[in-house]
Amino acid sequence: MSLRFHRESDGKKRITNRQIDFAGWILFIISACGFIIASIGSFWAMFGSVFFLLACLVFIIPFFREG
Repeated sequence: MSLRFHRESDGKKRITNRQIDFAGWILFIISACGFIIASIGSFWAMFGSVFFLLACLVFIIPFFREG
């Protein structure tokens, strides 16, 4: 898993697109958890919130695989 900062030729650190993508998926997972909490008591809202969380987890899998 390569989520380290990229170092420019002048020595400055730069955030990579992969890091930005990973941060975005983490935010999606946090929002899915918030939707789950907000939907307590409503079956269909909970149903959709859980599937949203599962979809986010599936999309984050490539960040933990080699190659």
